[in-house]
Amino acid sequence: MLSPAEGQILATSFAVAARALIWSLPFAIAVAFALSRPRFPGKLVLDGLAHLPVILPPVLVGFLLLLLLGRRGLLGGWLAAAGIHLPFTQAGAALATAVMIFPLLVRSIRLAFEATDSRLLDAASVLGAGPWDRFLTIALPLAGPGILAGAVTGFATAMGEFGAVITFAANIPGQTQTLPLAIYAVLQEPGGEAHALRLAAMSFTLAMLGLIAAEVLQRWTRRRLAG
Repeated sequence: MLSPAEGQILATSFAVAARALIWSLPFAIAVAFALSRPRFPGKLVLDGLAHLPVILPPVLVGFLLLLLLGRRGLLGGWLAAAGIHLPFTQAGAALATAVMIFPLLVRSIRLAFEATDSRLLDAASVLGAGPWDRFLTIALPLAGPGILAGAVTGFATAMGEFGAVITFAANIPGQTQTLPLAIYAVLQEPGGEAHALRLAAMSFTLAMLGLIAAEVLQRWTRRRLAG
């Protein structure tokens, strides 16, 4: 049985991961499709920018978000004037998580697009289908299994994000404290190892369930498309 505090931690973790996935997935699909095209101006630059969060330390990513979106940041002042406050909020935690899972989503979705038969798109173009028609009716459905699997894996990864979240959104119980941050917090307390192991087991179980779900969904979708 979960204690009320653990239930709150799980609820926060799911809320942050879900918002991060919803915010990052559409952009990841667009960038992945562009990178999957053989001839695309600025492809190397876009590829580098999309995968930059993988190279940079997560704490640095959170710090850069603070410089950009903090109250005295380049955009933070304008956002604050509009009533939008991101640092040290659950929305900020979701944004930091979205940035960190974005490269993973782009990579898996790009592989899905590249695995599709490009001759189908060429044939549709010859028959008069426009770019949006080809994308929505051919490319997107064929890449569906990879997109779905990437989304589930991205959600599981979002549940475990730590560095960028604690730097940009802090570790506020009931607001921004997700599972990894809760594990870190209890480890700072005397005798908190047992509670940390319990939280770590929850995190490990959720991660494994996410990976299994991604594989099952991918196989099911492939069989459905093949049928």
